[in-house]
Amino acid sequence: MASAPAAGIGFKPQHADDALRCRAEALWLEVHPENYLVDGGPRLALLDALAARFPLSLHGVSLSLAAAAPPDATHLARLRRLIDRVQPVLVSEHLAWSSWDGRHLPDLLPFPRSHEALARVVANVSRTQDVLGRRIALENPAHYLPLDGHDWSETDFLAELVRRSGCGLLLDINNVLVSAHNLGGDARRYVDAFPLEAVTEIHLAGHTVDAGLGDALWIDSHDAAVSEEAWALYRHAIARGGPRPTLIERDGNVPAFAVLLAERERAQRLLAAQAIAA
Repeated sequence: MASAPAAGIGFKPQHADDALRCRAEALWLEVHPENYLVDGGPRLALLDALAARFPLSLHGVSLSLAAAAPPDATHLARLRRLIDRVQPVLVSEHLAWSSWDGRHLPDLLPFPRSHEALARVVANVSRTQDVLGRRIALENPAHYLPLDGHDWSETDFLAELVRRSGCGLLLDINNVLVSAHNLGGDARRYVDAFPLEAVTEIHLAGHTVDAGLGDALWIDSHDAAVSEEAWALYRHAIARGGPRPTLIERDGNVPAFAVLLAERERAQRLLAAQAIAA
């Protein structure tokens, strides 16, 4: 990453030629490591080419760190080999679970923030960091329905997780907005309570409304441009916590690389202005 926090783009293979030709200052790219846990071939060769040109961030989606079982040892070993190969500047995962008692689900699922859950997540994060040989960051989740059984607020849970495990945090601005809208919370108050000193990366993405419920339920779909509400909350976050490496995410309805680069440039300008103001 550049010496001053910069903005990046979530990489998509259809943008390979455009990305490799791009000369935008301080640009970095983020990938899901699960797409590159192979022993060779064109996919890994492409990642090597990107790593030779840009700082990389690895954003995992499958460690299931809130599950009862520890992270899969084989998966961790493969991830460690990929990290050693491309030397990413950031590694992150989600505060969620996707596997339980041998069952695997294609989603990032929430859980009651109990004392037991905290101990479990701390143990899984600590094991992951020990195997990977580096600190990782955990992303705050998006919520769609209220859950019972919480002993901790989400921000307090995250702060205690950082204190016990030494991990960092990834602040996903759109997740904050979606959760606040769906559960009736206050997005700005959430950011004010967030342990911003532990944030190593920020994500910006777009959302859509549910096909059946309309505006009553927002979906963290990553298939639209970053909303003006998200830009406003992002400005508030970096004003309070300072500039942080910031990613533009788009996973559906992926536009041309130039469109994503324009969103990235908006984030870059905000980061630069905040650095001057500080």
